[in-house]
Amino acid sequence: MSSHHPIAIIGAGLGGLTAARVLHVHGIEAAVFELETSARARTQGGMLDIHEESGQDALRAAGLHDEFRKIIHEGGQALRLAGPDGTVHVSHPDDGTGARPEVDRGDLRDLLLGSLPDGTVHWGRKVTAARALDGGRHEVTFADGSATTTDLLIGADGAWSRIRPLVSAAEPAYTGISFVETDLLDADSRHPRSAAVVGGGLFLGLGDERGFLAHRETDGSLHVYAAVKAGEDWLDTIDFTDPAAAKAAVLSRFDGWDEGLRGLIADADTIAPRRIHALPVGHRWDRVPGVTLLGDAAHLMSPFAGEGANQAMLDGAELALAIAADRGDAEKALTAYEEALFPRSAAIAAESAASLETLFGGRGLEEMIAFFTAR
Repeated sequence: MSSHHPIAIIGAGLGGLTAARVLHVHGIEAAVFELETSARARTQGGMLDIHEESGQDALRAAGLHDEFRKIIHEGGQALRLAGPDGTVHVSHPDDGTGARPEVDRGDLRDLLLGSLPDGTVHWGRKVTAARALDGGRHEVTFADGSATTTDLLIGADGAWSRIRPLVSAAEPAYTGISFVETDLLDADSRHPRSAAVVGGGLFLGLGDERGFLAHRETDGSLHVYAAVKAGEDWLDTIDFTDPAAAKAAVLSRFDGWDEGLRGLIADADTIAPRRIHALPVGHRWDRVPGVTLLGDAAHLMSPFAGEGANQAMLDGAELALAIAADRGDAEKALTAYEEALFPRSAAIAAESAASLETLFGGRGLEEMIAFFTAR
């Protein structure tokens, strides 16, 4: 079975959905193809801080900023920074004046999905191949045997994009940092010690080239990343099918740390591995007719500047606005979009890479204390 769509967006993440929504606002139809089988196929991750100058600008272009304000996690901009001994060196409350309000990623995705016409997203479409046809057109084939052709192909399909090879040979590389991701559910009642450690918003525990990054979620759970500077194969040495053994292996990297911090692993209800990869800083490509990228497909970066989702949404909005401004001249639109994208994403990727080096360098705690107390 084959179909044709003038604009095809691969990936129903925040960037792809923002592009589809802004196009819809301007009366332009796009089809979104997503490998997940439904909007509820999996949880969408933890909290996001949505920046005034990027993610919020994208939501304004999408006509959704007022609705976004309704799903903000009140209190979520609170911050604590502690050292390995548990001493809290920085504590900032959420006074409501911050420009980076926190929101649950799943709630934000639902907001974008609900703003699109029924049938915009085609679920259960895992891309197996993409190839160029004549005249700038492309064909995308899916694991279910179906295929679609399109006049304008947008790769919004994340770190391991199947569309990226149409424009670039670049591949993500391991950054040297591995995460072990945990959840502590119903934290106030079931994990009061950990709830007290994390507080109401973002918590950072840093030292010895490792640390904890945690958020309080809107459902009262704690979402935690234990970050370790390690070889790429370190996570392969841990049996994550045995939670007790996995916790012990990770805790061995935090020997001597405060027991309240270690409890973010020891007392967790879930545990899972995650390596941190990034594309080269300044990743760009030559203009290829009829195709472009956005979000992680274009500029995967480490998460240590909080920019990934924000930049993806801004990409989606700016691409859609360029298409709307140059209706009937897709190449002009793509050229304008990429000319703005490349320097912007290069600067943000460099910032993210520098943040990684700061956080997990020999003086990470001291440098972050200085950063937050100078604000």
